[in-house]
Amino acid sequence: MSFSYNYIKFVRINYIMDSKLTLKLNERVIERAKKYASTKKLSLSRLIENYLDSLIKEQNDDFEISPFVRSISSGKSLPADADWKTSREGYTDYLTKKYP
Repeated sequence: MSFSYNYIKFVRINYIMDSKLTLKLNERVIERAKKYASTKKLSLSRLIENYLDSLIKEQNDDFEISPFVRSISSGKSLPADADWKTSREGYTDYLTKKYP
């Protein structure tokens, strides 16, 4: 006696529709942003979307983010006179308290 089985796999896909947005920006900023997006292999739209998304998510954080991490995520640079040793010691102290 032979049995045959047929399997049907259901896949749920959530689609989020993109919407158009028109912005007025300085022409030089647009050109520099296009070059930056190109080096990151992103479209300018996706770059702006990621930036706006990071701003929104940042507001919901209940923990403090170090200035170094903020500088990486925002593209801003740290002051030249930043004391790395003190920053590192502060972070080490923080981790020691968090994970005794």
